[in-house]
Amino acid sequence: MVSEAVSYWQDTSPTFPLSTDLPAAADVVVIGGGLLGTATTYWLARAGVRVIQLERTTLAAGATGRNGGFVRAGTAGPYRDAIANLGYETARAVMDITYANQVLLRQVLQDEEINCDYREPGALKLAISEAQAEQHRLEVEVLERDGFAAQWLDRAQVQELINTPLGPEIQGGRFLPGQALVHSARLVKGLGRAAARYGARLYQAEVHKIERDVEAIHLHTSQGSLVAPTVVLAVNAWTSKLLPTLTNIIVPVLEQMLAYESITPIFPMGLSVHINAGEYMQQTPSGNILIGGCGFVAPNSGVGVWESVPTTPVQEAIQQILPRIFPQLTSQLQVLLRWAGLLGCTSDMQPIVDRAPTLPHVFFVGGFSGHGMPFGIRFGQLLAEAATSGQLSPVLNPFRLDRPSLKNINP
Repeated sequence: MVSEAVSYWQDTSPTFPLSTDLPAAADVVVIGGGLLGTATTYWLARAGVRVIQLERTTLAAGATGRNGGFVRAGTAGPYRDAIANLGYETARAVMDITYANQVLLRQVLQDEEINCDYREPGALKLAISEAQAEQHRLEVEVLERDGFAAQWLDRAQVQELINTPLGPEIQGGRFLPGQALVHSARLVKGLGRAAARYGARLYQAEVHKIERDVEAIHLHTSQGSLVAPTVVLAVNAWTSKLLPTLTNIIVPVLEQMLAYESITPIFPMGLSVHINAGEYMQQTPSGNILIGGCGFVAPNSGVGVWESVPTTPVQEAIQQILPRIFPQLTSQLQVLLRWAGLLGCTSDMQPIVDRAPTLPHVFFVGGFSGHGMPFGIRFGQLLAEAATSGQLSPVLNPFRLDRPSLKNINP
């Protein structure tokens, strides 16, 4: 197997040591060391629950540590499309829970003094054609109608926000004020440290199998076996490895990114554009520009790939994006790192939170379709409540496994 490249987030965050001395039992076991798993562990520990967390390698090793660092409230795709595809009530529920997540995230960062470069400069999606511009204008109208902050900016207004001349195709953009950016790995490791302070224990162990008897859940791992009355599974793209009935419900999709060497500040906000398949980028406080996307260039758009390894065609396509939208940056762009990560995707691009089929005391969460950061803290809180009460909150009903919009995917 080709080794997985380290991401910018992983390369610029402190190590977080995990024990391998696995106990025999716990009140709740959380499987997965990304944002969802670590947030769930945090809330359980904060409530005084005897919780342990299992991670195959290290915290933020998967999608959370390999993403764009966007905390953009809202649906994964356009809100208008979500209303059409999911129904108004579900689309609105996604909006409400992700905006609530942002409020909660601010509070947790303050309470736990987590330094993860969190900031709220907004999110700008560029339009490179009149057709895209019209779509963005309509999206702004629908968002404003429902009380969400959104603006259409013409080309001149976009130029005022960006410290380099725009490419000739850019018509303007849809701006969402108050949307956030973050250093993903520092966020997760900060939550892990906070959870440990509250009494959680975090271990390096790969779970091979989940079984149950009448009294408990049995986990067979690389470090031995343990039992617990309740388990929360938060491994996203890898869900089907432990819950095979979900093989065609949550499927892996390879997403790729790269980081450029530090340059002068060019844009403060989260930036995206649809050239190949929805490209996205941020410039970090240290000046590095991180950019990802172009997955449609890969065979079968990267669906069904299990190795997080960058590929030449996609990486070359990513390198064409910034020179196209900001031509005068071309000579300044020197690649620092390249990496890839696995998204857990669903047919309707919405996450799933539910009980595991045939395992009633196992709750699972996954299928974020590249849009997990805006759910993480609030979903973690709700999963912690479910693990202690035995019941999923009605707030999570739009994300259940039996929703009509969820279909099988054939990789």
